[in-house]
Amino acid sequence: MLRQKGKRRKPRETRGRFSIGTPISKRPKEVRNRETFDHWELDTVISSRGKSKARVATFIERKTRWYRAIKMVDRTAASMEKAVRTLHHELPTGAIQTATTDRGKEFSCYPVLEKTLAIDVYFADPYSSWQRGSNENGNGLLREFFPKKTDFAGVSEAKLTEALRLINNRPRKCLEWKTATEAFEDEVLHLN
Repeated sequence: MLRQKGKRRKPRETRGRFSIGTPISKRPKEVRNRETFDHWELDTVISSRGKSKARVATFIERKTRWYRAIKMVDRTAASMEKAVRTLHHELPTGAIQTATTDRGKEFSCYPVLEKTLAIDVYFADPYSSWQRGSNENGNGLLREFFPKKTDFAGVSEAKLTEALRLINNRPRKCLEWKTATEAFEDEVLHLN
């Protein structure tokens, strides 16, 4: 019944990484302590290897744990930039101040995000997924709905939206038994 079954394997070096960008060690203290709203963690969840290039860009707000997933056609920087812009336009002004990501090649669009959307992008250390633990946990919850062999090209927006609704409406102990949706809506009201 555990979410992660089987042996852990060493990561493969086939997908490409880059080593420039602002490291997570330079991220402000209030982001690390989850004191303020508008700081996000980003990642991608892939379809089963070899079947399809479709992916899902995942976003989680660090303080409220509100989780959002946006379908992408492939793992390019252009697709990730489009997904970030989609989220940016859905949210009120000022709702995304920082983003913490891994060093996957899909995040090589970070200079454009920093310049055009005024989002400070920080990069976790290699092989340190715990530095973006909220997003990794959210991705695990999403995998309960769409297991590893799922082709995201065949997943409808309605199914994805329903999965996100169920994930975000679970009461969370860390939020004093509020749901992520309730906590997020409270924070968004303070922005306006």
